Amino acid sequence: MARIKGGMNAKKRHNRVLKLAKGYRGARSKQYRVAKQSVMRALTSSFAGRKERKRQFRQLWIARINAAARMNGLSYSKLMYGLKLANVDINRKMLSEMAIEDAKSFTALAEVAKSKLA
Repeated sequence: MARIKGGMNAKKRHNRVLKLAKGYRGARSKQYRVAKQSVMRALTSSFAGRKERKRQFRQLWIARINAAARMNGLSYSKLMYGLKLANVDINRKMLSEMAIEDAKSFTALAEVAKSKLA
């Protein structure tokens, strides 16, 4: 039986990694061994980055809501607690959008929260 060499498969694997490493500087985009390490690290970082992005957006929304709440005489935690008591179920993303785009309705929500706290 004839022997099959792995050259074609190795070439395919190398090209796949080098394609992912396109745009990297120096040997990181040219040499397979270095490129493989860089790509592995980049893929790990991108996975972590997708999780981090969610945290950062939530942090941004809370900062915006807090700023708008303080303009209405409430702290962030008091506003959220008041809304919870009033059974107003609205997420932080929408609250922050309201704080930026529609200040009147945000003020109305703040008043609802204030009335439930008092």
